[in-house]
Amino acid sequence: MHDVIVIGLGGMGGAAALHLAARGAKVLGLEQFDIPHARGSSHGLTRIIRLAYWEHPSYVPLLRRAYALWRDLEHRAGQRLLVVSGSIDAGVENSRPIAGVLQACADFELPHDRLDSTELAARFPGYHLPKDIVAVFQPDGGFLLAEPCLLAHLAVARTAGADLRFQQSVVDWTAGSDGVEVRTTRDTHRARRLVVTAGAWAGTLLSGYRRVLSPERQVVLWTEARNPELFTVERFPVFYIHVNEGAFYGFPIWERGFKIGKYHHRRQPADPDVPAPPADEEDERILRTAVSRYFPAADGPTVAAETCLFTNTPDEHFLIGPMPDQPDVIVAAGFSGHGFKFCSVVGEILADLALDGATAHDISLFNPARFG
Repeated sequence: MHDVIVIGLGGMGGAAALHLAARGAKVLGLEQFDIPHARGSSHGLTRIIRLAYWEHPSYVPLLRRAYALWRDLEHRAGQRLLVVSGSIDAGVENSRPIAGVLQACADFELPHDRLDSTELAARFPGYHLPKDIVAVFQPDGGFLLAEPCLLAHLAVARTAGADLRFQQSVVDWTAGSDGVEVRTTRDTHRARRLVVTAGAWAGTLLSGYRRVLSPERQVVLWTEARNPELFTVERFPVFYIHVNEGAFYGFPIWERGFKIGKYHHRRQPADPDVPAPPADEEDERILRTAVSRYFPAADGPTVAAETCLFTNTPDEHFLIGPMPDQPDVIVAAGFSGHGFKFCSVVGEILADLALDGATAHDISLFNPARFG
């Protein structure tokens, strides 16, 4: 019998497996695919990490711990995982994102600079934002190397003693007074606690949250910059900008080129059991329009476009905690397109909950019971 079974070994599950095994727990990790795979939310080249978080004050202490844990994982894995470029949050004056970022910087004494669009372009010439846009530069932002992060968590977890099994789909599970039982396409396993980090499949495994967790198709685009010297890590911070067309995020050149995506790209619901349609002309048009307007020096030929999945909650905050009616089952899901940066600390939180029944981190914002 295991101490903990983890269902889903993407970004969150791999981190949970590491923290559980590092504390001496007998942990079994189950994954329906190989790792990495392109069906979920943890694959690809890069993910933004930013410390000045406008979405809610509760995120900033978690991010500080996440940064420390990513650096610790770099040391343990012996490879670079986090690249610091600084971050830009931009939008119109007094908008929620700008007010939220400035409040976070004030509350947590984060170094930052407030720039108008002219000042932004003078400091970082790759940016060409409208005159009514203001920006906040925060020097600690940057990006994570997604698949190396994923593989590093799994490798260190395995070294610490985790039993990780792939190509095993979960058929069903039950929880009772004597623990949990998980039946897969190959075996039946028992444990004291169950951690569900199944991404877009979490709603299938947790029937009570099927209507709460909404998978969505997402697309990102890489272009060959016309002036690549403007988009190096040293000269171009990652960004999150709110403009008339919506919210866009992006990265300096890294391996493939300049990268851009739009949050809730076309608001297309997705079935995780059906591979997402590849990027098409309309996907490219949406993203290339933003490149040409706001980053014209990056408006060169398309290099690549890829799809992935967001799994959204109604308020776009995460679900992290025990199931209200089944305290031995702990869920981490609904990361709504902004969760990857938190993998390292969410793994620690899940180990706290599974082994100690509580965590010192403030996760009240993410209580699964808030949706009934």
